[in-house]
Amino acid sequence: MAEQISDCKYSALRLENQLCFPLYAASREVVKRYRPYLDPLGLTYTQYIAMMVFWEQRKCSVKELGEKLYLDSGTLTPVLKSLEAKGFVRRYRSTEDERVLIVEVTEAGEQLRDLALEVPKNVGGCIHLEDDEAAELYRLLYKLLGAIEE
Repeated sequence: MAEQISDCKYSALRLENQLCFPLYAASREVVKRYRPYLDPLGLTYTQYIAMMVFWEQRKCSVKELGEKLYLDSGTLTPVLKSLEAKGFVRRYRSTEDERVLIVEVTEAGEQLRDLALEVPKNVGGCIHLEDDEAAELYRLLYKLLGAIEE
């Protein structure tokens, strides 16, 4: 009887009862699948998702990028410095407000976009979900992100 009470008392600490663990493990596994396709482009996963924003918007502030990617400036700064060193983006201060750092995709960064075209398809081939399952997972993950925003 004491074991049952003890098990019940600590059930919230069982790994199998944690929503965060399969999210964490799945995220790591999915990101790992990107490596063989991003390495030839000279990009890490975080650099890749930043470039996706630049390919879509052309330029944005570091603050806007952080909000879009759910990353803080401490994480973004080395990512952006590396992308700039590779010639894919350029950083400069806003003329309206010197405190605002703007990042803009360069011509080389735009050319990288064509090289990255196959990445989503290749990674998608590694993730064996039906289209409706993938759509439902996408919907639920964005619902979760919206529910935990500050």
